[in-house]
Amino acid sequence: MKFRKRSLIYPIVMTVLTYLPILVVAVYSFNESKLSSKWDGFSLKWYAELFRDDSILEALGNSVFLGVTSSVLAAVIATSAALGMARSKLPLKQWVEKLALLPLIIPEIVLGMVFLAFFSLLGLPFGMLTLIIAHTAFCIPYIYTEVAACLDSLDYSAIEAARDLGAGRLTAFFTVTLPMLSPAVISGMFLSFAMSFDDVIISIFVTGVSVNTLPIKVYTQIKTGLSPKINALCTIMLAVSVFCLALAGIIKKIHQNHS
Repeated sequence: MKFRKRSLIYPIVMTVLTYLPILVVAVYSFNESKLSSKWDGFSLKWYAELFRDDSILEALGNSVFLGVTSSVLAAVIATSAALGMARSKLPLKQWVEKLALLPLIIPEIVLGMVFLAFFSLLGLPFGMLTLIIAHTAFCIPYIYTEVAACLDSLDYSAIEAARDLGAGRLTAFFTVTLPMLSPAVISGMFLSFAMSFDDVIISIFVTGVSVNTLPIKVYTQIKTGLSPKINALCTIMLAVSVFCLALAGIIKKIHQNHS
């Protein structure tokens, strides 16, 4: 009994150390005072000031556009790759699948440097295009893992029945296969959007002078001095990320129960 109580102490301490700073930032985003050292009462004025800042709204628009675009492109590539690998009989199939998951393991600063060198070699102008390419590349594994797991439990008899009834490959894919894979694809897209929306390290390496994303905006403003607006902005970004991850989990759970 004593051992069980002691074993609970460590996860509790780790949870407090991880989430207490986040909670403090969220609470002080509603503080009336400009100083974080004292509480002057509940207020939404920093949120109001945040949405009056044109540069932050522009960065928000860039982040949303970047997240949606890279998630859609990653979904197309990852779904095609997962379908191809499921049908493949290559002797090195397992190694190819592990290679596709490397962006999840490689440190982001290394990926950022690789993308920087690659785009410089190609002579691409740094900006939204390079951001989309980089974010699509590191979003692909998140969707690939979801779709590949779904394909392992897929009922191929429905696809075969559609083919037997005269449906072509494309017709069978869009009317049978894709609807069965859609929960995994959508779940992976929400997860990849959250990762793209929060990314700062890779974005710093591949963005241009005239293009700012929300995480980069937060980073640059913190360097010049912490404003209560940043607390409000971080709280909103946290809420968006938690919402996307929760939605991805719910969709995945519904799909598993349905299956």
